[in-house]
Amino acid sequence: MGIPTYIYAVVFSSFCVVMGLLWDIMWHMSIGRDGLLAPPHVVIYVGAVVSGLFSAYQILNLTLTKKHPGRASAVPFWGVFYGPLGAMFSVWGALAMLTSAPFDDWWHNTYGLDVQILTPPHTILAIGIMTVQFGAMVGVLALQNQYRMQATMPNGNSVQQLSRLKWLFALAAGLLLIMLYTLMSESLDMAKSHQSGYYATAAIILPFYLLAVGRASMLRWPITIITGIYILGMLVPSWILQNFPATPRLGPVLNPITHYQPFVFPLLLGIPGVVLDWLMHRFDSAREGKKKLNDWLLSGLYGIAFMVVLFAVQWPFGEFLLTSPYAQNGFFLSYSWTYNSPPDWQYRFAFSPWNTQSAADFWIGFGKALIYATLSARIGLLWGGWMKRIAR
Repeated sequence: MGIPTYIYAVVFSSFCVVMGLLWDIMWHMSIGRDGLLAPPHVVIYVGAVVSGLFSAYQILNLTLTKKHPGRASAVPFWGVFYGPLGAMFSVWGALAMLTSAPFDDWWHNTYGLDVQILTPPHTILAIGIMTVQFGAMVGVLALQNQYRMQATMPNGNSVQQLSRLKWLFALAAGLLLIMLYTLMSESLDMAKSHQSGYYATAAIILPFYLLAVGRASMLRWPITIITGIYILGMLVPSWILQNFPATPRLGPVLNPITHYQPFVFPLLLGIPGVVLDWLMHRFDSAREGKKKLNDWLLSGLYGIAFMVVLFAVQWPFGEFLLTSPYAQNGFFLSYSWTYNSPPDWQYRFAFSPWNTQSAADFWIGFGKALIYATLSARIGLLWGGWMKRIAR
């Protein structure tokens, strides 16, 4: 069983759209107004076109070739089309992304520069991107799970293919994690790291996603690897682009920059990721093959452990990023400041009053975050169990 070309194509597409998206954010921070065919947009469109074309070809090939060996395991759609589930997701995601492009251009021409990440056209784009990325994950999972369900041990060539599928899934999952973080980045800003809402946001999304991909993956330390891909995927574009010149093109220019302003330093999810992997090795019967513990108990254990470790890491690290002069450099990126923000703002390197809380308010909010994390973890384990069964 070989790996179809469209699998590589959709994972590559996911990489393109994420890199284009990060570039586009830094473009808005540094240059301002862009056009329909601005370079970051072109990279995103390339990802959409590649995903759509390769996935559509895979679907049409299975649909038009009635004796195709893969048709028996294909998913029927509208009673006419047949294709892998991942390809179906990728086609619909690509169509949504390409639809958002002229809408976004019209939005800029009508309302001017975006001040929020989730404007209506950006929301359509985000849905399309995540659908393409989820399609990439599902496409890889279907093949990976076919190996998982085999009664016999794979031969040498199959072992190599299985290893490649494991890493393709980790890459696809890490890229989707970057997308999820980008959508949450306004609520997970370092200036809010001493506020309970910061941890509540993390509790709602992150245990759900990390435990789902951790349970679905066949790697030994999947969450550690996926969060490592997320951290590098966030940092490398900023580390590179900050060295290139950029001139603001839209007023008011309050901070006359000369180079690209990098995006934020990501959450240090690798540390709670290691803890989750260790706990899953210890307690998750889905991985160990032992008698299953109740998933609600696992959810409480995983969710609370994740949040406690995240708090222990991000509280001091967020303070370091915001207030320490040692973070204001090209590695930690805390010097970054948009062209339309006054550089002498009094809270640029300090916690503002509206981003701090009394101890009582914080711990009440953090207690609620632990409940959110438990519920999020439970849904994540359920979703991960479903992903382990995808084979079409």
